[in-house]
Amino acid sequence: MVVSVRSWVANEGGKHLVLMLWLGANTWLFMNTFLLYSTGQQYHYLYKMLGLGLCISRASASVLNLNCSLVLLPMCRSLLTFVRGTHAVSTRKTRRLLDKSKTFHVACGVAICVFSVVHVSAHLVNVVNFSASYSDDFPALNLARYRGEDPKMIIFTTIPGITGVLLVLILFLMFTSSSYCVRVSNYEIFWYTHNLFIIFYIILMVHMVGGALKYQTNIEAHPPGCLRTNQSSTEQQGEELEQSEDEEGRCREDAYFQPHYPQTWLWVSGPLCLYCVERFYRYIRSSDPVTIVTVVRHPCDVIELRMLKKNFSARPGQYIVLNCPGVSSFENHPFTLTTCPTENKETFGIHLRVVGDWTERFTQLLLPPPRIDLEILPMVQQRRYPKLYVDGPFGSPSEEVFNYDVSLCVAGGIGVTPFACVLHALLDGWTGFRLQRLYFVWVCRELQSFYWFAELLCALHHKLWQENRPDYFNLKLYVSQTDGLLSMSEEKYRPLSSRLLVGRPKWKLLLDEIGKSNKHKRVGVFCCGPKGISRTLHRLCNSARSSGTTFEFNKESFC
Repeated sequence: MVVSVRSWVANEGGKHLVLMLWLGANTWLFMNTFLLYSTGQQYHYLYKMLGLGLCISRASASVLNLNCSLVLLPMCRSLLTFVRGTHAVSTRKTRRLLDKSKTFHVACGVAICVFSVVHVSAHLVNVVNFSASYSDDFPALNLARYRGEDPKMIIFTTIPGITGVLLVLILFLMFTSSSYCVRVSNYEIFWYTHNLFIIFYIILMVHMVGGALKYQTNIEAHPPGCLRTNQSSTEQQGEELEQSEDEEGRCREDAYFQPHYPQTWLWVSGPLCLYCVERFYRYIRSSDPVTIVTVVRHPCDVIELRMLKKNFSARPGQYIVLNCPGVSSFENHPFTLTTCPTENKETFGIHLRVVGDWTERFTQLLLPPPRIDLEILPMVQQRRYPKLYVDGPFGSPSEEVFNYDVSLCVAGGIGVTPFACVLHALLDGWTGFRLQRLYFVWVCRELQSFYWFAELLCALHHKLWQENRPDYFNLKLYVSQTDGLLSMSEEKYRPLSSRLLVGRPKWKLLLDEIGKSNKHKRVGVFCCGPKGISRTLHRLCNSARSSGTTFEFNKESFC
């Protein structure tokens, strides 16, 4: 498959530019710090004692400082949503880069883990050298208390050593629990261990307090390598023979050393304060519980939840974060809005699939099994829903559907939720957007899944036909499981049954057809569903086409 340069630049250019800038900043910091500690006069004696371990440990520490500050920025969701929504400030290219915030967060996290290994390894060598190369000439430079001290004692009796061990343990827990298998099988472990970052940053702030590494402060009065008055070593006298003949080669005073002023807080304090302000703002915003209006059980273990909250507003494509103390006070889970508040309707809603412990317990609280004693004596009783808190809304790639002349929305199963809100907006008569044609492809394993939004699709179809715009909305439904397949025979669902296809879509033919109908245009492709579909579409969007159409690929990051 031939890759189109224009399509590749549109889909990959921005993120690769950011990647190169990030890699360049990390490389420059590493090399600059390495050269400083290997050639800097103030570190002459320390370098003679520790060797390359000093340079590598400090160079990796600089990279860690940078990434520990950057890793927090992609998690400032409210700030990113504000920037995304301010179209006067951000362009579409900028907003598409914001969609990669989670990827950037992961990249910074991986860099932190990799350079932590390098940093710890170099410091283990330093600890051994502190013990073996104990300096009698410069006692202030030593971290060991005497020559040959057990390196383990140095680690567990100094502030940098103890805090370093704690940081490694916390980072190990956070890294291992962030793997895909852990997040899918037990999201709670990922959630709890990831919140250890608060303790991680507190310990990181005090990691440098011990002052393990020291630099020389009186270089002019004591040039590194100068001949001291009490120096009697034959080897050193031979090396400094020429300097000893010159008065300037003699030391005017003893070398003085002092520990570095801790600099980590200078790197992380800004992003950390910004993140704390963001979290406080989100806490205030989500402090009032929402009112649950209706709960509907749909086929294939899907629950529809309609809610009401004062002064809540959202745009199609955005998502919210739910917290149900009855299930877990500390767990928060994101769900895409399927309906947004409008002038005529203040409620908003989500559709969630019952998969995993949290959704199962949440569903049991929403729809508890009927009690036998209440069935014996019929009585009027108001259903009591659990207390529920909503944080958000937050921006997502699906917001950009309306900012293209032509958009293609591809959904797999429950991945239809971001686009359901878009369809609701079209049905409610939203105006002021750019969209002129919408292609919608929905792939499900079971036919029953289409009933989640069958009425919405039919209502939108009838509305566009009445407005004499039948070509505005192009709908294709695919059911991949053919065992016991039945058609949507109900009369009201006839528009859907005529657009229902059996099997999987032929994505290349589909994109070629769209390209021929929209020559030399930019088509926004939005995908929320299984990885197989998104990878195929991503690859096809970068391929060359004779029609000259550019397909810009957008994917929901949390699906």
